[in-house]
Amino acid sequence: MRALRPGLLAAMALLGLVTMTACVGGTSASVYAITTGGNADAGRQLIAQLRCGACHVIPGVRNANGMVGPPLMWFSRRTMIAGEIPNTPQNLERWVMAPKSVEPGTAMPALVATRQQARDIAAYLYTLR
Repeated sequence: MRALRPGLLAAMALLGLVTMTACVGGTSASVYAITTGGNADAGRQLIAQLRCGACHVIPGVRNANGMVGPPLMWFSRRTMIAGEIPNTPQNLERWVMAPKSVEPGTAMPALVATRQQARDIAAYLYTLR
């Protein structure tokens, strides 16, 4: 019985270490990255240039304190986009490029003309954890 105790203690310590590592930053969501094929820095610049902050609160974007659309804090933690489609990189790209194709009555304008711009915006939004 005594021989099992050191092994049990080691296993419990390892489990504790794994649990603490997975929870760095307060949630397990912070230990993985969503791949969009975009550049988050370019996305942040596009968001500022397109004045998305006139309608949304967007952390990290200067003067992004609009109250028309939903705040985009913790965007990467959301399960749905516009309450209509699952929050995936492909769906977010579609939403940014053609929101009326997802929700015909939305006030959200089509923002960009290229897939790369949509991917860059998505890359930035997925940094919001």
